[in-house]
Amino acid sequence: MMNDKIKKRVMILLLGILSFSLAIYAIRGVHDQEEDRKKVIFIPKTLDKTNGFWTSLIEGARLGAEEFNIDLEVVGGLSEEEVEEQIDYIQKSIEKKPDVLLVAPCSYSETADVLKEAVQKGVRLVLIDSVIEYDISTAIVATDNYAAGKELGHYAKSLLEKENEIGIIAHVKGASTAIEREAGIRKGLGEKEEMIQDVVFCGSSYNKAYDQAKKMIEQYPKLGMIMGTNEYASVGAARAVKELGMSNKVKVVGFDNSIEEIKLLEEGVFQGIVIQKPFNMGYLGMKQANDILEGKSIKKNTDSGCKLITEDNLYEEENQKLLYPFVGQE
Repeated sequence: MMNDKIKKRVMILLLGILSFSLAIYAIRGVHDQEEDRKKVIFIPKTLDKTNGFWTSLIEGARLGAEEFNIDLEVVGGLSEEEVEEQIDYIQKSIEKKPDVLLVAPCSYSETADVLKEAVQKGVRLVLIDSVIEYDISTAIVATDNYAAGKELGHYAKSLLEKENEIGIIAHVKGASTAIEREAGIRKGLGEKEEMIQDVVFCGSSYNKAYDQAKKMIEQYPKLGMIMGTNEYASVGAARAVKELGMSNKVKVVGFDNSIEEIKLLEEGVFQGIVIQKPFNMGYLGMKQANDILEGKSIKKNTDSGCKLITEDNLYEEENQKLLYPFVGQE
């Protein structure tokens, strides 16, 4: 029979082997789990951290990726006008062979061919915020931009005096969001559409929109309203109107809900803003990607929602939650 010392050594050896085996198993389990994680690349229109809409949308996508255990990579340029740069990001992303590609196309037409190439190579495509001229995506998550523009135009109509003139500062020429929102605005204005004197494109630049607003005010003595079609256009116009002390004469309405926009609405520079739900949009985009990967039934078009905010409903509890989506989040 073994003496006590030999028994003890055997037990220690067996425990060591068991511990080593468990460690190897755990390492393999983590490795297998990492191997099983699906790869999604998200290419927004811009990574500009000063823009509340895109920073919120990206955060929503990141939350979705964490919840669904998806390996998410976010790449992109610093301007919505960098179409060629976005095309390059898409081409490089195709080479990485992601399971799903999420893209907010900067251009309705110019990004269409490279995205078609991605789909032809077997990459599942989810479009976020904007669309392209080809119906090739598996899913689309966006605001109903025509309906949002129509609602803003209808509201603006109620603010206009008979002799007023209107200027529109749009964001990027050729972007589907700009096209659809302007069409909706015109529809909402109805017979007052003829008051529109000028439509310019700021290239999603605060400073350019600011300069364009000042030029409009100088050029059109009867200008009674400036309408912006995204955060850059709206904020740039509002800054100019405020600086010139013209908020009693020139009304400003627009899109999105940065902290600065909310403050300008409180001050009476903005009369109304159509806020989108970018955090919701980003999260829903990742949910669609996850559903695609799990083979679930997919809804082709998902409206992420919007809401017209004015001085009258600004402080309603529901609207405060929309305006400040990060408050109370862990």
